[in-house]
Amino acid sequence: MNSVDAKRVLETALICAPQPVSIRDLRTLFDDALGSDTVKMLLLELQQDWALRGVELVQVATGWRFQSRPEMREFLDRLHPEKPPRYTRATLETLAIIAYRQPVTRGDIEDIRGVTVNSLIIKQLEDRGWVEVIGHRETVGRPALFATTRQFLDDLGLQSLDQLPTLEDPGVQVSMFEALGAIQGAPQSEDTAGVPEDGVQVPAVDEVDIEDAPDLVVGATHSGAEEGPRDIDI
Repeated sequence: MNSVDAKRVLETALICAPQPVSIRDLRTLFDDALGSDTVKMLLLELQQDWALRGVELVQVATGWRFQSRPEMREFLDRLHPEKPPRYTRATLETLAIIAYRQPVTRGDIEDIRGVTVNSLIIKQLEDRGWVEVIGHRETVGRPALFATTRQFLDDLGLQSLDQLPTLEDPGVQVSMFEALGAIQGAPQSEDTAGVPEDGVQVPAVDEVDIEDAPDLVVGATHSGAEEGPRDIDI
């Protein structure tokens, strides 16, 4: 199979895929006749082929996917003008603390926020697939350790936690929370109390609209992360 046909196969598979596809899985399209380096080279070429279009090919934590470009959102929103759901400030604070301080226990989160963490917030984040228990801290009661998932990275359009912006600049802090608030599909929590004492700061808003998302995935919504929970003891 020549490279043109191979790219057509990859393109079709990725457009039809309901979630990101790893290079390992993409190789099965060719009965493993193409190596990983070759498949990645073809993906990069395909990425360039779509460079001037409203849809782009990107690599995220669990693989490759097609998604609409951010500048297309205002037009796509006209197809679905209904008011989007919101995240509460408490939910965003909790998610950000886990993302930037992981692994953390519920007690760690409460120490940073200065208030009790509503168990419904943790459950909400777990149900959405953004947070998981990865082990237990070896201390009294062996509290659960929470960390973000690969699904969380996928929904932010990131390949790894290293790509999370630093929180040193207040402007970056706001941008980060707007990005978190832009992820679609989660119900809102009623707990809005609490301001973090240190470490993670948040913009001075009670709720964030789930608008201006960084992308719309071509295909169905994401399912859970490919890898199962990691079990560690700290």
